[in-house]
Amino acid sequence: MLSRIAESLFWIGRYIERSDGTARILDVHLQLLLEDPWIDEDTACRSLLSVMGSFPPEGLDSVTRQDVLTRLAVDRTNPSSIAYSLQSARENARRAREIVSTELWETLNTTYSRMPRRLNAEKVHEFFRWVRERAALAVGVTDSSTSRDEAWQFFTLGRSIERTDMTARLLATRSLTEESGPSWTTILRSCGAYEAYLRTYRGMPSAHKAAEFLLLDRLFPRSIIHSIQRAEECMSAIDPVADRVGHSNAVLRALGRIRNDLEYRPLGEILSELPEHMDNVQKVTREASEAIRGRFFPTAAEPNWIGETS
Repeated sequence: MLSRIAESLFWIGRYIERSDGTARILDVHLQLLLEDPWIDEDTACRSLLSVMGSFPPEGLDSVTRQDVLTRLAVDRTNPSSIAYSLQSARENARRAREIVSTELWETLNTTYSRMPRRLNAEKVHEFFRWVRERAALAVGVTDSSTSRDEAWQFFTLGRSIERTDMTARLLATRSLTEESGPSWTTILRSCGAYEAYLRTYRGMPSAHKAAEFLLLDRLFPRSIIHSIQRAEECMSAIDPVADRVGHSNAVLRALGRIRNDLEYRPLGEILSELPEHMDNVQKVTREASEAIRGRFFPTAAEPNWIGETS
């Protein structure tokens, strides 16, 4: 497979997952700001922008929900935003048009063309649901119409790397507003994990069990461990001799470092310093992404989050 095609497929997967994850995080926290009058809106909004790798517009004395929505939802110049992700997924699909299925191209093209440039405050949650549905449609179309060859492996590798990062960001937001932060029930629902959690633990969510589920459950597809394992499987399928010849060891070492840290570190220790540990997960996913770029896409610069070091 040509390097540019593999790179486009990798980033289509990442951008689709980024739009979905950003919609989930914004939906939870903007709803929380509406429901809890005791939260300091400026502090909460600035913290949320920081977790998402973005910054408030210059010159603002106070950052509001609308500023966050503009910056992270409809700003087409901000790499952290939903609009930028959908635009970039479509552009990468255009570059790889000879290998991307017609169904996926039409899905991404239609999603991009229907992306609003501004949002009505009363319809933001409908918008977030629409983004999640369009992301699910794009993934479903790919899974049902793509052979399990290198094209599918690169697409899934990108999704898995990004899902690891986005789940870490979602968990990091748990501590943004301290006692007023979203409950673990809300966090689980935002991941679509609430029913799966109840089937696993058969009880109301507690901090320890909910965090354990989203971090370590090997069967739930949005858990960090499951996403890392899927990324490792994709790497092994793409480059099966990597371990023997050392070409891609940097990728596997980075992914293995996250997995080992989460599996062997006491969960109570992770919970006590959750933002710091989730920030470390994000740093290592960037290392893995950079190693993938260096191994398979050496001629192109990697698209970065705002504030992300190369």
